[in-house]
Amino acid sequence: MSEPAVVVGPEPARSDAPAPPARAPRRRRVPLSTRLRRDWQLLAMVAPGFGILLVFSYLPIAGNVIAFQDYNPYLGDNPWQAFTHSNWIGFGQFQLLFDDPAFWDAFRNTLAITAFQLVFFFPLPIVLAVMLHNLLSSRLRGLVQTIVYLPHFFSWVLVVTFFVAMFGGAGLLAQTMRDAGMQPWNVMTDPGTFIVLVTAEAVWKDVGWGTIVFLAALSTIDQSLYEAAAADGAGRWRRLWHITLPGLRPVIVLLLILRLGDALSVGFEQFLLQRDAVGRQAAEVLDTFVYHFSIATGNYGYGAAAGLFKAVVGLVLILAANRVAHLLGERGIYAKS
Repeated sequence: MSEPAVVVGPEPARSDAPAPPARAPRRRRVPLSTRLRRDWQLLAMVAPGFGILLVFSYLPIAGNVIAFQDYNPYLGDNPWQAFTHSNWIGFGQFQLLFDDPAFWDAFRNTLAITAFQLVFFFPLPIVLAVMLHNLLSSRLRGLVQTIVYLPHFFSWVLVVTFFVAMFGGAGLLAQTMRDAGMQPWNVMTDPGTFIVLVTAEAVWKDVGWGTIVFLAALSTIDQSLYEAAAADGAGRWRRLWHITLPGLRPVIVLLLILRLGDALSVGFEQFLLQRDAVGRQAAEVLDTFVYHFSIATGNYGYGAAAGLFKAVVGLVLILAANRVAHLLGERGIYAKS
């Protein structure tokens, strides 16, 4: 006698099996008109800043097109006619630029000053911020902050005048050395020490202002971490190395990336004021090069080519530095979501 066939059905679901994840409900997109009516106060608040950014940062980008022209502003009755009547020469301006020894002198000076200031200037606001953060007296901290912030509001004319009065040929240091029977130092007119001079001027003017961001970052570090480390026997230096510096690291990386992107813009007024005293070979940077070889001579296409070159190099440096930051585990200035 044959056995009855057994029908195998689907296995009953187990009560302990994990439930499939619930799909998140799709958010309903709010219409643009509704968002404008809802956020008009915020939009009105940011409108002036957006307008300034648009007029002075984004609209001038269109002017880079004259880097590919033999631009003559006197052709026609208005800038548009001058643009349309100027001859297109492609990369001719860039070829002239790269064949100019004065351009490469300015380029080398700019890179040397940037590298020197990254080593001897960039860490100083961090050190000053940590020192101010560790002051026990809030009144003393406020007094020191006021003193070190004040030079930031001085113009470069006043800063250079102050250094001339202190270290110039007829300045206080030279007079004191003469009275002591010594030969005074040639500080303000020595091309060999010009890079140290401009860095010292930048430190005196902006080191206090640069501490603001780092002080804000220090204020976000949980104070219980310091208390727990002190209870475990960690000294001041161990707390600095294991708590303070890791808390500042994201801000340091961010500002370092932005500084690298601005590596070819070390300043204009500061170098223009001292160029004649030390000579073009020592004080010429890319910004002053554009002024003397483009704006002052009316060769605007040549200056636009130099400015576009600066922008491209800065963009490449920002992307490369941000990529390195991602490889080291930092967020950088942006991260892929």
